[in-house]
Amino acid sequence: MSHEAKQLSYLIIFRLTRSFAAGIIILVLPYYVLGYLHYSPFMLGMLYAAATLATAVFAMLFGYLTDLWGHKGTLLLSGFLLPLGAVLAFISGRLPILFIASMLGGFSATGSRAAGSVGGAAQPIQSAVIADLTSLENRTFWFSLFTFLSGVIGAAGLLSARLFNARDAFLVAAAVSAVGLLFLLPMKLSDGRGKLKRLKSAKVIGKFSLTAALNGLSQGLVMPFLIPFFVIVYGVPKSRMSVYGFASELIAAVAILIAPTLERAFGFVKGVAMTRGIGALLLLLLPLTRIFDLALVVYMLTPALRIAAIPAQQTALTAMVHENEMGRALAMNQVARLTTSASAVGFTGYMFDLSDIGLPFYAYAAITAVSLVLYFRFFGANPELRAE
Repeated sequence: MSHEAKQLSYLIIFRLTRSFAAGIIILVLPYYVLGYLHYSPFMLGMLYAAATLATAVFAMLFGYLTDLWGHKGTLLLSGFLLPLGAVLAFISGRLPILFIASMLGGFSATGSRAAGSVGGAAQPIQSAVIADLTSLENRTFWFSLFTFLSGVIGAAGLLSARLFNARDAFLVAAAVSAVGLLFLLPMKLSDGRGKLKRLKSAKVIGKFSLTAALNGLSQGLVMPFLIPFFVIVYGVPKSRMSVYGFASELIAAVAILIAPTLERAFGFVKGVAMTRGIGALLLLLLPLTRIFDLALVVYMLTPALRIAAIPAQQTALTAMVHENEMGRALAMNQVARLTTSASAVGFTGYMFDLSDIGLPFYAYAAITAVSLVLYFRFFGANPELRAE
């Protein structure tokens, strides 16, 4: 086994333990907050928003540390936050402690495991490590493999959450994610440390950050509330919702395998436009109908359509920025997405509290359309993958 493959295998195991823990937390958090602790949907939205903002701050900090301090130390530091947050959530359900736990653990649920939902502050560093250990020719394959495996294990986490009560599930998530830290210890990474200089890739980073901000705005409006939607509108119990969540995650994981084919056939821009455009149209059906089976089909397909083009998008970003700026570029992209997502999460929590469930879905479709227009304007149908 080559050095690069060995390091990637360690990173995959670390990633999978976090995905399993994230799957558990994503399912149980709404039931814990709404059912076990009897807080309102608005308070659930505030927890998601606080976690999202905290993840943005941590992502920026870790992005700078990655370029300045190095990959391994930053990975260890960022990886510690998820188990710490889960332990705090288990220890106390008091609201101040729950806010701290959500912020440390990143219980934001603003996207897939690939895009950095629960524990998302560690995502830019992982992407930087993958980019460092791969070539441009095979990078989309590795991003796709990581995302596929994360989806499968995240689905298993969602399914296993039905075995534990809402509180104990946090302890299980903490233990599993803590085990993943052990696999970072033997990693040997070529950490290029030095002084931070002015960004040479500022222009391309700005373009990706603007589209990320719109993506975050649309994500925050709907994605964290898909499970609460079924809890509030249809009263689906946790045991059944875990099965539906498992199926949805599994479909998304399989769909991610088409990412390299999408990139070769259409380029990342057209791939993003097709998958997210169709997904936005499907989501419009949720507030317009009360047919449970139709809503369930939309829920099953939406995550797959949302993330199918992410590996190609990650490859494009890492190819267009300079190598010693990758950590900051990925962090800025994450921060742009999460900061706008936080405000959208708070808005949807308020709307759900007022029983006005439709407006966030309509806004999601409109914002997605604007973001797709910007993708074509900024990058064209087939952008040249090089740093500016």
